[in-house]
Order: sequence, then C-alpha cells, then structure tokens
Amino acid sequence: MNSLKSKNWVDTHFHVFNASVAIEGARYVPQYSAVLSDWMRQAQNVGVTRGVWVQPSFLGNDNSLMLDALKAHPDMLRGIAVVRPDVSLEEFNTLHEVGVRGIRLNLAGVSHDIPAWAQAHILWDAMQSRGWHLEVHTDQGKLPHVLSQLPSDLPLVVDHMAKPLRASADDPTLRALNARAMVSPVYVKLSGAYRLGEVDPGRLAALLLSELGPSALLWGSDWPCTNHEQFADFEKLIAQANEWIISEHIEQIMSRNPLQLYWDYFSSR
Repeated sequence: MNSLKSKNWVDTHFHVFNASVAIEGARYVPQYSAVLSDWMRQAQNVGVTRGVWVQPSFLGNDNSLMLDALKAHPDMLRGIAVVRPDVSLEEFNTLHEVGVRGIRLNLAGVSHDIPAWAQAHILWDAMQSRGWHLEVHTDQGKLPHVLSQLPSDLPLVVDHMAKPLRASADDPTLRALNARAMVSPVYVKLSGAYRLGEVDPGRLAALLLSELGPSALLWGSDWPCTNHEQFADFEKLIAQANEWIISEHIEQIMSRNPLQLYWDYFSSR
C-alpha cells in the first residue's frame, strides 16, 4: 500500500454528485450518490493520490458542492467548473482562489453551435491571465467544428480520447488536434473508452501518443462512469491505463503532466 501511495498519480477526471439532484431539464438525473470519500478510498488503493473534480453537466453552473470539497482538500484536489459565458470576474476569481483551473464545455448530446461562447471575450481574457485551460467534451467526430468557434490561443484539454470517428492520423479530429497543438498547448485525456463507439481504445491511445507525444496526454478514471457504471473499478481502470501507456511514459502521463497543468508543480520549483 505504501509503495502504491508513493506513486503520486493523478486522476484528472472524476465526478461527485448526490442522488436525484440535477438542474431542471437535465438529460440525466442520477439515481445514486457518487461520494468523494468513496473516490478517495478506491483511488488511493491503486496509487492515485490527487484528483481533478470535473463538474458534471447535469448540475449546471452550481459548482457549490465542488467548491466546498476544494476548500477542504486544497492539496489533493483541483476543479474544472461549468460557468455561463457571461460569468462575472468576481465569481471567476472566487473559483480560482479555491483551486478551479479551467472550465468545461460539455456538448455531448446537444448542439455544437456555440455562438455565445464564441463571443465570451472577457472570460477568455480572464482565463489567459490566470493560466486556465478550456476543457471540451463533444459528440463523436464533432471536435473540429467546435474548435473552429473558439479562441485558438487557450490551452485545450479534450475529454475521453477526443472521440474521433476513426483511429487514424487522417481522421479530421486528429488533424484538428495536430493543428491546434502548433499554436497552443493541447492535452487529451485517456479516459472513457466505453464512450468511443466502434473505435478501438488501445489503437487510439497508441495513435494519440505517436501523433501528439507523451507530454500531451493525461489519464482519467471517469469515475463513477455515469451510464457505464459497470466499468467503475479502479483496479481494472489502472490495468487498462498500463495497457495503453508505454512503461517509459507512465510517470509523465500519470503524474508529471497533470501536476504541471493543474498544480503548476514544476514551474513553482
């Protein structure tokens, strides 16, 4: 157990929520609670000592549950919030002070035309000044269209292996990621293999590694794997990560990259 804990791995994508709590009109309303202490116990058992709490879409922009946890665990946790395009600078600064380091656009299952976000210049400037990044989740094959509407100079994190239509370097999603990486930092989360349809996750992970390089990859459990709860087994998720990631890159992807991105760990030393 002690040797596992010393790995200092980071889970860059997990969710916490309470049963039956969701915004009005949410497409998904959880019928069970995903509790922070349960994530902590399961994660720490496999060597994960820090995590990034990602606000689920069905809670909208009420980030209060996450903010309370960030205040209670400032060393262990960072957060990715959901906000309005016209979020106030006062609210933005409050989020930053407690450990939020980015915002998430979860467009899965909804329109990928986002004119309000394309005009959110005050927010983009605030994010740039604080070193935040933009996290994006799209339907399969829709990432290029979304990126065409957003500023290209913000660091970008893409959920669930970017969800291309094919595991091919010629796929439009992979081409868009390569183009974006030429002008600003790009990260892709190795997570949510069960959200890829017919695309083989092992082949896609190898392709992302060869196309973007190990410095562009992160790992996330996606716990508790909403709508796919049968996969919410940390030992199996870690075993899967070890299948995807070449051993020489495991430390960089599981620890160094996320510590740099979310904690600014190495820049401060």
